[in-house]
Amino acid sequence: MASEKILKQKEEAVKNLAAELKEANLILLVDYRGISVEDVTKLRNDVREANAEYRVIKNNIIKRALNANGENGLDEILEGPTALITSKEDYLAPAKAIYNYSKNNDFYKIKGAIIEGKVMTAEEVITLAKLPSRQELLAKLAGALLGNITKLAATLDAVRVQKEENA
Repeated sequence: MASEKILKQKEEAVKNLAAELKEANLILLVDYRGISVEDVTKLRNDVREANAEYRVIKNNIIKRALNANGENGLDEILEGPTALITSKEDYLAPAKAIYNYSKNNDFYKIKGAIIEGKVMTAEEVITLAKLPSRQELLAKLAGALLGNITKLAATLDAVRVQKEENA
């Protein structure tokens, strides 16, 4: 039987993790089998650059923290080696970083996630990760608007030239 000191430490870990998960926009669970220390270090840096945190925490602690927040939608996938990625900000950038790594590593798999309070399957997370980033979408929108404005300016100039010739 575990000592009271260890039990109190675990209870405190669950309490702290539950508070953190409650504030997170992204709670992503991945199976990290077959990943080298060098790869996980690079992946942690990529995730950190996306304003997220990558940690390996015991499944039981994750499950208890989620249950403390009234969330049990991920209980079934909390088996085997599990890494936890959390973000309080953008959920797309960390999901993209994990997805891009998983494409090149057969053993590294996305298990599931909670994004902005909604439980999502691995397939749904992958679909989101394939979407263009916000900056890419804004750049495409700006390009489309600029193209239309340029066409409008050319048309108006042609009308002006035609009126000058007829006058």
